[in-house]
Amino acid sequence: MPQSVLLLGTGRRAAYDEYPLARIAAAHPVVLVGTAPPAWARPYLAGHLVADPGREAAAVAVARYAARHRVRGVLTWAGEHLTGVARLAARLALPGIPYETAAACTDPAALSALLARHKILPAGREDTEGPLVSAEAVVLDDEVRIAALTRTTPGPPPARQPLRHSVHAHDGLLHNPFLRHTVERTVRALGLAHTVVHIGLRLTARGPLVTDVVPHLPGDLIPLLVERATGVDLVRAAAALATGGLPDVTPTRQRAAAIQFAYPAATGRLTHLHLDPAATYEPCAERMVLTRRPGDPVTAAGHAGPADRLAHWVAEGEDPAECEHALRGMAHYLSAAVVPTSWPHAA
Repeated sequence: MPQSVLLLGTGRRAAYDEYPLARIAAAHPVVLVGTAPPAWARPYLAGHLVADPGREAAAVAVARYAARHRVRGVLTWAGEHLTGVARLAARLALPGIPYETAAACTDPAALSALLARHKILPAGREDTEGPLVSAEAVVLDDEVRIAALTRTTPGPPPARQPLRHSVHAHDGLLHNPFLRHTVERTVRALGLAHTVVHIGLRLTARGPLVTDVVPHLPGDLIPLLVERATGVDLVRAAAALATGGLPDVTPTRQRAAAIQFAYPAATGRLTHLHLDPAATYEPCAERMVLTRRPGDPVTAAGHAGPADRLAHWVAEGEDPAECEHALRGMAHYLSAAVVPTSWPHAA
């Protein structure tokens, strides 16, 4: 059997996590470290090591497994397993980020303090104005390559969950020296190397402020958007870096791609959710997926979380304007109804 990759957790949502798992499984045998894998993940797995990735005992179980099998790398795209991956990579002498870095990236207060020590401006709670973007970067030794920029449209407060992400291969901000400098300094401050990293930024009058640092594959199908817009495969890049390889991140496309999320209009019980099959004939549609079912309890957009999303749809086109037009058109194929919990018969 070829050298395998250990994956800590598959993620909880097939609609978002099947894409990266399928891409990695096409290049490497994947052995899951975790509890029982979900049904959608099983076809992509070459093996399963029963261990709780969040517990220290998992490191012992993995070390025993690695002593008997050929293990080439360890990775995750789940933030709760980031420190576990760092610990395992160090124990097995495999590529990975330092444990201290992983711990800082999962603790907003620690991350802000670390950035401030390096004179990098972190975004505070009062920083709510200014466009939200994220740099999708690949760190190769001392070189930081920004593969793409993701622009995010936030929803209503207080939750401000993303309504839309968009990527354009010709985004003018790719040439902004202040943004590039902030990204590079953040990578250096955290000691990141041989990793894919998602660096969230808010663009303000004071300059780009760092909102978060995710030193693993980002969620919300952002890697899919990057691949559709630029041709750069962040998933394969992450797998290559985790196994000691050097990925090719040369752009091969000059397009745009975007994803839209649908949230409930009210808090209550979802009674109707339907997607018109005609959506598949939209020329710019890449996919349109329902992510909840009638009968589910849901929370209105202002207080919603990612699990409350009713559906998402992805469009690709020549430029952001074409994608935006397509996303608006695709929205008409979705219909939903919620019985608010305030209604006497809602229970």
